[in-house]
Amino acid sequence: MMPSVPVHVFVDEVKERGYVVVAASFPAAQVRTARQAIRALIMPNQKRVHFYKEGDARRKQIIGVISDLGPFVTIYRTSAVDRAHQRNACLSQLVADLAKDSTLLVLEQDDSLLENDRRTLYRRAREHACEDTLIYRHLRASAEPLLTVPDALAWCWNRGGHWGKLIARQVGDVVDLDQR
Repeated sequence: MMPSVPVHVFVDEVKERGYVVVAASFPAAQVRTARQAIRALIMPNQKRVHFYKEGDARRKQIIGVISDLGPFVTIYRTSAVDRAHQRNACLSQLVADLAKDSTLLVLEQDDSLLENDRRTLYRRAREHACEDTLIYRHLRASAEPLLTVPDALAWCWNRGGHWGKLIARQVGDVVDLDQR
């Protein structure tokens, strides 16, 4: 039996047209190189890359870099009306999916959701017996460059059309929580 490779997962969301959580996974051994590549995209006077504020040519450049990095991407989506329920459903399934192989889960910090997230993540980590192996953190995007990856991919997925096609080969799985 092969030992599993430690994986770091970076998560962001989009709240338009339903609720979508994008999880971008990198083998731990590739995280440093991936961070350097994303940091290289930060322009002078920028604290971070924020995809929706970029022009189309720059967006294509950013997606090109992300494609070259080759993260494994899972998209969790739900159309449930209640935002708290939407997020809890996505995070619960995310932890279930990550329980076996992931060692670090980084979510973009939203102070209004922090306590609820911590409760949900703690409960689900215990439920899936990964409370000792899955570390989760909430960080600001300016503190973790790799949060740019799910931010950009979530924007493209939600926009659809040409942008959705640009990221299609990055998306390894789409989990529709309304069908569960």
